[in-house]
Amino acid sequence: MKGTRLLHLLFLLFTFASFAQETTAGEYTINILDANSEKSDFGTTFYGDDKIIFSSSRGLSRMKWDGNGQAFLDLYEGDIQDDGSVKNVRKFSSRLNSKYHESSVSFSPDQKTVYFTRNNYLKRKLEEDKTGTINLAIYRAKVDAKGVWSNIESLPFNSKDYSTGHPTVSRDGKRLFFSSDMPGTYGMSDIYVVDIHEDGTFSQPKNLGRKINTSGRESFLYIDKNNILYFSSDSHKHGLGNLDIYATKIYTKSVSKAVHLGSPINTEYDDFAFIINNKTNEGYFSSNREEGGIGFDDIYHFKAEPPLYIACKQKINGIVLNKKTGKSISKALVTFLDENDKQIDTYKTKRDGKFHFNGKCDVAYKIKASKDEFSEDSSAFVTEDDPDAKPNIKLALRPKEVAVVSKPAPVVVVKPPVIKPNFDEIKVVRNKVIVNINPIYFSLNQANIRKDAARELDKVVAIMKKYPALMIEGGSHTDSRGGDAYNIKLSTKRAKSTVNYIIKHGIDASRITAKGYGESQPTNRCTNGVRCSEKEHQQNRRTEFVILNPEVLGYKKE
Repeated sequence: MKGTRLLHLLFLLFTFASFAQETTAGEYTINILDANSEKSDFGTTFYGDDKIIFSSSRGLSRMKWDGNGQAFLDLYEGDIQDDGSVKNVRKFSSRLNSKYHESSVSFSPDQKTVYFTRNNYLKRKLEEDKTGTINLAIYRAKVDAKGVWSNIESLPFNSKDYSTGHPTVSRDGKRLFFSSDMPGTYGMSDIYVVDIHEDGTFSQPKNLGRKINTSGRESFLYIDKNNILYFSSDSHKHGLGNLDIYATKIYTKSVSKAVHLGSPINTEYDDFAFIINNKTNEGYFSSNREEGGIGFDDIYHFKAEPPLYIACKQKINGIVLNKKTGKSISKALVTFLDENDKQIDTYKTKRDGKFHFNGKCDVAYKIKASKDEFSEDSSAFVTEDDPDAKPNIKLALRPKEVAVVSKPAPVVVVKPPVIKPNFDEIKVVRNKVIVNINPIYFSLNQANIRKDAARELDKVVAIMKKYPALMIEGGSHTDSRGGDAYNIKLSTKRAKSTVNYIIKHGIDASRITAKGYGESQPTNRCTNGVRCSEKEHQQNRRTEFVILNPEVLGYKKE
């Protein structure tokens, strides 16, 4: 037996006493590193493409930790060889290493900022709670022009009363994930996330929830370029014993179910600190497994063939309605298409008019519905990057007029359109009855609501409150630059953005729909291949609010 593990005594307990979702699982080939020592070596992090940083108690310090009689942990670096082995091991930074424990490092994408775990010790001051316990804390440092790490600071959500540790930065540098036993934790330690603002400040910590966190310990985090977060847990289902390595996909608003990496990565011992290079599908993890081990905790190299893949899927629901009566339509043919109008699937509605399809996240789709004696309707949209999202598509078919041929049609005197509201509120443009507001424009390639747009959207809200029977479609359009599929996707996001604004200001979601038309309905000559000024292109980046039932206002089409 190797004896008492530093891992158990420190990084699972987080403290020491003061002495004053479709998933393709990867297959792995592993081998232990010769760079391991007879002491504890674990917790690797990539430093660029050719180096790793890890923690080790191999140092010769006279100061020993009472937990296992070894030296306190320091940060080391080593050079990655072509075969995955590690050579030239040396201490990482005299500025970051202290006389207490350091571990679990993560770097910003530009490698100029480092986040690391240390006992709550800064500026020669050791913080302890009321029981005399020294907890763990996350620190941040910057590298200067000479390559020296400096300006070490404690993160604002640290506390002497609980531990924070195991930081990992998202690939875009905008979020920091970490483990903590702070108040509100479900178990012994949970995974949290904060936003990293452009000025370097942080949002309030948010617990990732019970899909990931258990009554036990979740720790040792690493997020890869595909937004897959790897972590270790001792309380998830399907575990082989003690700490096992799991993975979850991080989405915009949620996470996937945890995926167990299986054997040989996981054993009945502690397996943790998994990292992977998405270019080579190689990486490292740590374990205190008995067979083949060198020290107390050891670092292993692996090759994944194939790497882990977690698909994001969501159920797309909808209903087909009679546009005139508002009632559901049975036996309507609903066709599910991809962004290139290629048919994926079909569905015939039942009596309730409802339909459903299984789609993928963050993908452009088109759904159309048809039935004899009705006009066709369709909707183009983009699914959210969230498996828990529940898109609900409404398609409205207008009954076709039936010609009466038994006797000559009476002569009808057609009067000009009559609109009960005044023309300050409603107008007719290109044979469409629309809300009369100033154009709502968007910046190039953007879908956010500008201040000038918000003022006009408030007018739409006021009109819809004034006429509670109005049904409106928010239709968004792009200019001709960019591909057709991209423009459909962008215009759909713009339509959703405007409609969400209106719903948030008190309008029932059933009264307004969003639809993206891409570049298919320009207001001027600026189609594909036509050279236009920026002002002319801007005229096509717009959202119009079309009244779907103008008859409730007394308007009759010719």
